[in-house]
Amino acid sequence: MVNNSPWIIAGLGNPDRKYARTRHNIGFMVIDRIAQEHGILLTQKKFDTLFGVGKIEGIRVILTEPMAYMNRSGPPITQLAKYYKLKLDHILVIHDDIDILFGNLKIKAKGGHGGHNGLRSIIDASGSGEFPRIRVGIGRPGTHIDVTDHVLGKFAEIETKHLDPVLSGAAKAAQTIIKKGVTLSMNRFNRNGVESDNL
Repeated sequence: MVNNSPWIIAGLGNPDRKYARTRHNIGFMVIDRIAQEHGILLTQKKFDTLFGVGKIEGIRVILTEPMAYMNRSGPPITQLAKYYKLKLDHILVIHDDIDILFGNLKIKAKGGHGGHNGLRSIIDASGSGEFPRIRVGIGRPGTHIDVTDHVLGKFAEIETKHLDPVLSGAAKAAQTIIKKGVTLSMNRFNRNGVESDNL
């Protein structure tokens, strides 16, 4: 049974303006979309995070973007969680994933960092990987493109044209997780990132 305890929904990214709308910042972009859709203003600052408090379908949420760099995301998020007295299983992390094709997403209930520096920092800061996450696919680069350049690069023109439904899908997945639980959400969304109509 899903309880109505508050949630932190944290998007991962880098704070500098030069990283805006890069692949590595898609977590920030999803948070911005959720905030826009639900009228939540990201104007508060605490523990090196930018955050806003509001409600999604009656459930209290704290939307946050850590203002430390990606590889130092953990302490700000865990400090905010302690401040609001929330356990790890009510911290939903949204991040980019090169192992998933662009346009797809995958929900995980828990796990390791898989080489992602933002997740690694959260696991190091909290001592556990027992938190749900939405992995938003950015795909791997071509053979002649460096992985770092790909991750920190802007979306290609063809990707930009399809970015809006990706952000909307991830926002919908986050809403479903806090309302219906992780397991049901995995069944709905872990099929090429498209919600199943028959569930």
